[in-house]
Amino acid sequence: MDLILTAIVEMAQPFRMLMLVTGVFAGLIVGVVPGIGGLFAMALLIPMTYNMDAYAAFALLLGMGSVNTTSDTIPAILFGVPGSVGAAATVLDGHAMAKKGEAARAFGASYSASMIGGVFGALVLAAAIPVMRPLVLYLKTPDFFAICAFGLSIVAMLAGSQPLKGLAAAMFGMLASFVGIDKIAGIDRWTFGEIYLWDGLPVALVFLGLFGLPELASLLLRGSIQGNAERPTYAGMWQGIMDTVREWPLVLRCSTIGSLLGAVPGVGIAVLDWIAYGYAARRPGSGPKFGEGNVRGVIAPESANNAKEGGSLIPTIAFGVPGSASMSILLGAFVVHGLVPGPDMLGKNAALTMSMVFSIAVANIVGAVTCLVLTRPLARVAQVSAAILVPLVVTFIVVGAYQTNMSAFDFALVIGVGAIGMAMKELNWPRSAFSLGFVLGPSLENYFFLAYQISGWSWLAQPLVLLLLGLAVVGVIRQTRSWIKARKAGGPLPPALPDIIAGTAVTLLALAALVTAVTEFPFEAAIFPVITAGLLAVFSLVTTAQTMVRWRRRVPHEPELQPSAEAPGEWTPATEPTMKGNLAIIGLCLALSVLILLVGHLAATFVFVAGSIVLLGVKSWRKPLIIAAVTTVFVYSVFDMLASQPWPTPWLGHVNKMF
Repeated sequence: MDLILTAIVEMAQPFRMLMLVTGVFAGLIVGVVPGIGGLFAMALLIPMTYNMDAYAAFALLLGMGSVNTTSDTIPAILFGVPGSVGAAATVLDGHAMAKKGEAARAFGASYSASMIGGVFGALVLAAAIPVMRPLVLYLKTPDFFAICAFGLSIVAMLAGSQPLKGLAAAMFGMLASFVGIDKIAGIDRWTFGEIYLWDGLPVALVFLGLFGLPELASLLLRGSIQGNAERPTYAGMWQGIMDTVREWPLVLRCSTIGSLLGAVPGVGIAVLDWIAYGYAARRPGSGPKFGEGNVRGVIAPESANNAKEGGSLIPTIAFGVPGSASMSILLGAFVVHGLVPGPDMLGKNAALTMSMVFSIAVANIVGAVTCLVLTRPLARVAQVSAAILVPLVVTFIVVGAYQTNMSAFDFALVIGVGAIGMAMKELNWPRSAFSLGFVLGPSLENYFFLAYQISGWSWLAQPLVLLLLGLAVVGVIRQTRSWIKARKAGGPLPPALPDIIAGTAVTLLALAALVTAVTEFPFEAAIFPVITAGLLAVFSLVTTAQTMVRWRRRVPHEPELQPSAEAPGEWTPATEPTMKGNLAIIGLCLALSVLILLVGHLAATFVFVAGSIVLLGVKSWRKPLIIAAVTTVFVYSVFDMLASQPWPTPWLGHVNKMF
């Protein structure tokens, strides 16, 4: 108790509380803007702490890191664009709720679940301080592999009525994750001679393209986010808060998942987000199906990803092993302030450790309350015309993507993955399964080889490994049985030709990857790509064959799924308007990309926003010019002042220098 009181007294000093609140608001801004990410913001803030005492420094850093997974739900719910990789699971049900006029309810549920999860994670950190070292040391590399394999089994739940497509999509994502320099054999895999690909495909850019661009195409077709004229009310926000209260067992279980898995080094936020979502999907409860606006699909990942921060501090403080990528940067702050992780943090610096617990808890409360106050005005965005919203969101996606590596390949990657995401959405290939495979692929490969090098094959007989792998197999079998029962009951058929073409294309891609891996990669670098490509070829081939057989055997009265741009969930069969929407978004992204390369990001932002708003239907020029000016100032504030780094000279600038 004396330790807790000492930490509270130390943190009650005005400057330290000011730093905590400053960090909270910085984290909220970072979470809202797609493409920046908490990792970059953490690295940006560390130099600002050089002249601060340790209490103020960690209040600033942890205040920022604790809440960027709170505000990243704003673009996820409103636009279907994850503000960070930790909001990808929230997109599925949160955006579906916004389209049904329940944006305020989704925000209320999200923020309240985030606050409870964050405070829970802080309490777990406080409770774990005496026993954290033996607890984390108990887990071995095979256990980490089993945890990742269990997470991958959630694909069966995420795939809904299409488990084979879900498994194929997961293998497709894993195959994409192997692009880059292999850490085991040290050779490049599918980089095609491009240095840009040596570090692999950036996760943030993949998620922006996969989830963001397809949803913007749908938004462009609908005309606004919300499909009806219902005005957002505080009653809707309160309903979301009460949903969280009613689902308190789910909140506590998913917060436990987030805090415990957050303490496991290498299990990132994107992984535990999907694990929490898959756990909730096992028990859908009442209301819509998951993916169609079930509030539990918002509560589960949001409570888990905010609880992660407290959990990831456990191994960081205990013995200097970062529990997440952001914690690895935080270790740099430990060095700057002369702190050594380990016994000292639990002894002479125990008050500072408790102040970190205090900072995480207070930051989550302040962040959630701030967002709740803004819920009603934010929900009103759902009624704004798509002619205004789409150019703004495209601007932040494209500029945020370019800011990642300052390369034209950033544009190509986002647009290319966006086109793949659009095709997956049209043909009912679950993007959620792809994203889970993408984030788990490298971890599965690394843990497998480490376990094999240390223990041979004997690690497969370890108790925790057997338990987790057994649960994974049981989960897949249960979902497959449910799918077989649903198939026997019949139902509408998807259009066959596009599905067959896509399945054939994926099969050929998998076979090409398989041949390349076998003939060009050494065994260490080839084994996982070979397994993944082989499974992808099998799953996609079987899926295509099923489509062909069922289509040929259909009876005359069996209905065909009618094309509709408003179909729920991830299923929206291709129609002429849908294709026009997809092509329009790709065209807008290409236009802005070219403008940025030609004249720079600020001039391009002004010209693009003003021109696009007029092009999409706003008659007068006055309003577009004002919006373009405000957007340009905001882009400058975020990408030039907050995230200050030199931007490349635009192409026209090089031409001027020549003359």
